[in-house]
Amino acid sequence: MNFILSSPSPDDLIRLLKAWRFWVLSALIGFAIGAAFYYIVPPPYRANATVNVDFNFEEAFPNNTDRQDFYYLERESRKLVELAWSDDVLKKLNTPIEELRAGKLTLSQPAEAGWHFYADDEDPQKAEELASAWANAFAEKTQAEIEAGNLNEFIKLEVTQSVDLPKERSLPLSDYLLAGASGFVLLAVFVSLFIKPK
Repeated sequence: MNFILSSPSPDDLIRLLKAWRFWVLSALIGFAIGAAFYYIVPPPYRANATVNVDFNFEEAFPNNTDRQDFYYLERESRKLVELAWSDDVLKKLNTPIEELRAGKLTLSQPAEAGWHFYADDEDPQKAEELASAWANAFAEKTQAEIEAGNLNEFIKLEVTQSVDLPKERSLPLSDYLLAGASGFVLLAVFVSLFIKPK
């Protein structure tokens, strides 16, 4: 117990460095376990649809200052984000809304230009269908709100990617390998430091 609670000494560092073979072995074991976990319990597939959003603030407010333009973009972006997650939009995806909001859908968007609509599912075809349906439902709802006068008429939307979407795992194999190797190397460090050799 005193050995564990005592302050580290130069001998501890030397012992730690001498255990480099143990580190390498631990990293290899971590790689193998990370890869096995990836293939046994793989992450869901992820599809990405894109809607190009142009706020046209130069036309909407030609005399605005940069600061006013910034607030305009921020305000209108918040409105569009609310629309993307609204009940009216999500109901069109034919999937329980609680499930969609619990992590199955992810919205990644800048203030202007491409808004990315991600959908995760164990079935790659289902992920593609969800992402495509979400992007199209968002564009339709936004256009309806513009025509109703609830959004600025200068906002223009175009669904640029909604067919034959790329489908990849939501997390790459490299993340699993890195996590496994890092975890086992860290374990090796603790073993080397806290288990006193005989």
